[in-house]
Amino acid sequence: MGPGEAMVGMTAFLMIGGAIALRGPLGKALAERIAGRRASPAAGDLEQAEQLDRALADLEDMRRRVAELEERQDFTERVLAAHREPGRLGG
Repeated sequence: MGPGEAMVGMTAFLMIGGAIALRGPLGKALAERIAGRRASPAAGDLEQAEQLDRALADLEDMRRRVAELEERQDFTERVLAAHREPGRLGG
């Protein structure tokens, strides 16, 4: 048996195994995930969802603050460049 035949055998084995695995609960869960559906949340899931919402809100606040800092840094760099090179900003 040569390397090509071994690859064909392995490929066939993996394809058949994958098809069998995807026909079960794993396949259903994957299909629901792709479709964007979720099972109804339990009590513990609600708490986790609330924590996730708080974390996402905190992340959005941090993004806003970083954007403000970037604007301030750009302004400061322009002011310093104008001080070093007075004709650069047209002043």
